[in-house]
Order: sequence, then C-alpha cells, then structure tokens
Amino acid sequence: MSVRTTIVLDDDVVVRLHQKSRWREIPFREALNGAVREGLLAAEQRRQQPVAFRVEPFSVGLREGLSYDSISSLLEIAEGEKGR
Repeated sequence: MSVRTTIVLDDDVVVRLHQKSRWREIPFREALNGAVREGLLAAEQRRQQPVAFRVEPFSVGLREGLSYDSISSLLEIAEGEKGR
C-alpha cells in the first residue's frame, strides 16, 4: 500500500536526502523511504534491548519524635485514626 502525503522536512534533512539520492543514484522518494525505514528499525531495536534500571538509595532521615519501632503508630500519624 502506498500513501501520498505532504510532509515538512527541515532544510538539513532535505540536503542530506538529496546527497544520498545522488550518491546512490536513486530517486529522492526512495532515499526518503529508506531513511524512514532505517530510523524505524533502529527505534524498534532500541526498544527491544533491556534497559538497566538502577535505584540509588539515600537517607531521608527520620523526623524528631518518630520511630520505626512501631509501624502502626506511624500509619496512625500518616493516615489518622480513620485510616484503619
């Protein structure tokens, strides 16, 4: 299926596509389609590669008067008595 559409290309992109079409001796349309296909393929390959996710822990401290010894009292402070 072929779709005819109007797109706006930046000047530098047009220059590079014209250079590619002249160098490869192919029509501008073919150079544009090839560039779009290459870009889409590269984007798909990047999505398929697992991305390392790393969490950097840091201490936020504890407010004065609070203790981690009683989680239920911390929840009561945070949520109120009706939070139970």
